[in-house]
Amino acid sequence: MIGAIIWGIVGGAIVGYLGRLLLPGHQNISALMTVIAGILAATLGGIIATWLGVGETRGIDWIRHFIQLALAMFFVWLATRMSAGRHSQAPRPRTP
Repeated sequence: MIGAIIWGIVGGAIVGYLGRLLLPGHQNISALMTVIAGILAATLGGIIATWLGVGETRGIDWIRHFIQLALAMFFVWLATRMSAGRHSQAPRPRTP
């Protein structure tokens, strides 16, 4: 159980950073957000691949990994957009 959790975090971090690397432009998000995006992408990608019937194949599961990378790119992009919207707001004027 603990091994599966640790492997999920490590695998999610790898998928998240690969998704961030493949996404063009600069992503102004933290390393923690990248890892969280990767964990979500790896988990959801594995579920989708299993649902499509390509989750467990003989050899390397290329289709599952492609789905996970595409989702990681999407989640990193989404986190970047959410972070940019939060940081770009002008400060409110103070009222005495």
